[in-house]
Parts: sequence; structure tokens; C-alpha cells
Amino acid sequence: MSVLVGMISNMDAGLTILRQEFDAEEGSFLLRLRCDLHWDRAAFRRLERAMRLVCEQNQAATQLDRWVAEGFHSVPSWVADWTAHPQFPRPEPDRYYRACIERLSDLATWYFQGYHDHLEPHSWAEL
Repeated sequence: MSVLVGMISNMDAGLTILRQEFDAEEGSFLLRLRCDLHWDRAAFRRLERAMRLVCEQNQAATQLDRWVAEGFHSVPSWVADWTAHPQFPRPEPDRYYRACIERLSDLATWYFQGYHDHLEPHSWAEL
């Protein structure tokens, strides 16, 4: 039943995944982070790819959906705040978490501006 598995191939799939992520549904990165105190790398990658796809598809948009905008606005700061607690388990090197949080912030900026702040050609590195 869950669309959370697999590659993102179109805008509808990206929005479906974002809805599940932003609503912290079962298996989502945000739910695992909040309830299990577990940074699920695969779930983060899924969230990040969906956010990137939506940014790419919305670059020329003149109107933004409120629920998507609320998610892009809140996720970067919430993830940074939640994982900054000294007791939050961090088995990966600190630079990994910093890069991920920076990526979420970059994607939020891209979503709201309609363009990202990187010089073209730009390739988004896997995290």
C-alpha cells in the first residue's frame, strides 16, 4: 500500500511521498526520527529526492500549495532542532548530519525562490 518504496519518477509520486513524509506516516523519515530516535538513511534519501523533484517541477510555479510550503518551511528547522539534542544517537560522522540538514535548508530555499543557490551545472551529491 505504501508509495514510500521505490524510485520517484513523476511529480504525483513526489507529492505523494511528500504528503506521507510531512504527515509523518508509517515508515516515514520524520516518524522514525521522532518516535524511534533513528536517522533512517534510506528514508532520508527518499524524502530528499521527493523534495528535489518537487523543486525541479515547481521552478516556474507562480502559486504554491500551502501544505507543501508548510512542510518545506518546517522540516529543515525541526530536523535540525530534534537531532541537536546531545542524547540523540548519531552513529554517522557529524559531517553527514550537517550535510543533510544543509541539504534540507537548500531545498527549502529552492522551493520558495524557484531556483537553487548553486552555480550551474550543479549535481546534487548523494548523502
